[in-house]
Amino acid sequence: MSTALETIVLGGGCFWCTEAVYVKVRGVTDVESGYSNGTVERPTYEQVCTGTTGHNEVVKLTYDPAQISARQILEIFFVIHDPTTLNRQGADAGTQYRSGIYYTTPQQKEVAEQMIRQMTDDKLFGRPIVTEVLPLANYWPAEEYHQDFFEKNPYQAYCMAVAAPKVAKFRKTFADLVKA
Repeated sequence: MSTALETIVLGGGCFWCTEAVYVKVRGVTDVESGYSNGTVERPTYEQVCTGTTGHNEVVKLTYDPAQISARQILEIFFVIHDPTTLNRQGADAGTQYRSGIYYTTPQQKEVAEQMIRQMTDDKLFGRPIVTEVLPLANYWPAEEYHQDFFEKNPYQAYCMAVAAPKVAKFRKTFADLVKA
């Protein structure tokens, strides 16, 4: 009996960093950097960086729900980025760096909203969570040079300063979910 794969799209700041984590997650079968939930068809990186397209830098995750749940994917998401900063992650600022969960199933929406309610009730972050939860819209893959960026450029300054610590934090916090 085979399980159908599912897709969820996440915006957690720079897609290089988010991708670097999720390629290491057991049960995630594909990770693609891209742009979503904006108004321009087939946007380019340069267009998205202007902040005028409405797109978010995202990663599209394909995963096997028999190996990892949407909840586990979102638990990782809320650990590796700051869901309380509007249009910003660290030094990266602009609407393309907003925190977002773009669901493809009603179950993903339900899990995301439930988790945000619980974290808000528990005052987990000490500030309001600004993560948007919306249906996936107008997704377009990023240019080839953005794909697998951390893997191809591990010693690039941004990767060493920002992406590598996120990968390390994931490995430490979710050791049971790291791919063998």
